[in-house]
Amino acid sequence: MILHYDVLVIGGGHAGCEAACASANMGAKTCLVTMDMNKIAQMSCNPAVGGIAKGQIVREIDALGGQMGLVTDATAIQFRMLNRSKGPAMWSPRAQCDRGKFIWEWRNILDKTDNLDIWQDQADELLVENKCAVGVKTIWGVELRAKAIIITAGTFLNGLMHIGRTMVPGGRIAEPAVPHFTESITRHGIRSERMKTGTPVRIDRRSVDFNEMVVQEGEHDFHQFSYMGKHRVLPQLTCWTCNTNAKVHEILRSGLKDSPLYNGQIQSIGPRYCPSIETKLVTFADREQHPLFLEPEGTDTNEMYLNGFSSSLPMEVQIEALRQIPAFRNIKVYRPGYAIEYDFFDPTQLKHSLESKIISGLFMAGQVNGTTGYEEAGGQGTIAGINAAIFCTGGEPLVLHRDEAYIGVLIDDLVTKGVDEPYRMFTSRAEYRILLRQDDADARLTEKAYQLGVAKTDRFNWWMEKKQCIEEIERFCQTFPIKPRLINGALETMGSTPLVYGCKLEDLITRPELNIDKLEEVIPELKEQLDRLPNRREEIKEAAEVHIKYKGYIERERIVADKMHRLENIRIKDHFNYNELQQLSTEARQKLTAINPETLAQASRIPGVSPSDINVLLVLLGR
Repeated sequence: MILHYDVLVIGGGHAGCEAACASANMGAKTCLVTMDMNKIAQMSCNPAVGGIAKGQIVREIDALGGQMGLVTDATAIQFRMLNRSKGPAMWSPRAQCDRGKFIWEWRNILDKTDNLDIWQDQADELLVENKCAVGVKTIWGVELRAKAIIITAGTFLNGLMHIGRTMVPGGRIAEPAVPHFTESITRHGIRSERMKTGTPVRIDRRSVDFNEMVVQEGEHDFHQFSYMGKHRVLPQLTCWTCNTNAKVHEILRSGLKDSPLYNGQIQSIGPRYCPSIETKLVTFADREQHPLFLEPEGTDTNEMYLNGFSSSLPMEVQIEALRQIPAFRNIKVYRPGYAIEYDFFDPTQLKHSLESKIISGLFMAGQVNGTTGYEEAGGQGTIAGINAAIFCTGGEPLVLHRDEAYIGVLIDDLVTKGVDEPYRMFTSRAEYRILLRQDDADARLTEKAYQLGVAKTDRFNWWMEKKQCIEEIERFCQTFPIKPRLINGALETMGSTPLVYGCKLEDLITRPELNIDKLEEVIPELKEQLDRLPNRREEIKEAAEVHIKYKGYIERERIVADKMHRLENIRIKDHFNYNELQQLSTEARQKLTAINPETLAQASRIPGVSPSDINVLLVLLGR
């Protein structure tokens, strides 16, 4: 049995679902291969989407015509905007979701997507002809042929789970590993390595004493991930916090001799920024307590997720330690935490389009590229799906630059620097984060996505209406005159310095202690202007205010980014035989040869390539 498609997506996780939708929406005949149709987009760890920098990625997926934001809004049971005390470049949306409903919301989208088939099976062998990927063979002997293949296999490739000294093959708990697929890829010259991640214990809420915990409520304002979706359709639930203590730490330390992380059982590297509880005890030995966050898994289940207690210690050690916390003295668990090792492929072997440099037509996205997190996976999947569809028709691939999207930062970091631990996105990784705010993802990406055909007309029109409204508010604020005698009394009441001379309204908005909310209460003309908005009043008002308040910073960062674009425009791929350039340092020759960067700007970001090496290349290019 042989089935033929344009694009074949292997793996039904967050990367795979976004990739399949993106390619299908662009008109490519697409097939998504998944081991279990009932676990599409399974949230293997915490059923939460977003967070610091991750929330920006979800906004970008949405602006590119992706689905993660819509699915999250439809299944959110608590929403918060993180980092509100900082500037808008740092604001990051996060939502706790209903795990089960998240899966079925995704299934509903996939089932209704034109040009998209789903095939429940397990890929066993990558088919390659003349260094081109042409399909896969499954464990049931089916051949699926396609012009482009996208690998989004998550943690399933030779997955091995650990609880204490017990090891069980699997891609995640109760699901089988994929044993042969890695070898069918590496035999063609693609390098693979091993990584490790983990997940915490799951707790029965009926055994928790919530009187011993601190409530963490969600927020109920206008914010959400996709403003095209419905707002807070599910009941909003409470999260809870508590802390470990000295007794907990004592019991956990007693089990370190049986910890796979410290007895030599696990050799691969785990995530630095989401460490296990045992790693926290070793790394921060002087800390007397660590925070824990108890979060619901859904509206119709007693299962709760203990954020901050990822572990692979023996299960009896995990449970006994938790019982030393007052809230968990009578704890019952559904399952202990566990660690998992899995194969990934060195991402420096990829182009910025996420196509392999070694096998034509082979794309990779998600944890197989060394990343961690649903959001990082979804962002890669979106780009891989778009570029796989473009590959089928011979067009120019979509490459997002570092000043265009966090997704661009993510992919550039992967293909330029590689990974030595699971990669997680942070705002600190983006040098242009004032340009990459969560509030302006649609401004940066929607028109580009519409031109490609991946964002549809309704999304494009939704953005164009918002864009027009923002511009009208900005023009009004730039031109509306403020007279001191009419405003000074209100300014003093609001703790702001009175005016000596008249000014424009935007000058008041730029004051740190003032905002449009306060000013519309004392300036009737501003309130009238805002009341004219057709809908989405708060969303549009916030976007306009951020742009007015931080206009100087935004313009300054845009100038810096434009200067870097000059180096981005100097293409050097295959231009030099770096091994012959004795003017370069030895490390630079080795790194440049291995990565073969596309542009001079990419070369400048390779670890081990110094500014003097870049100057040498500039001189040689001048010759």
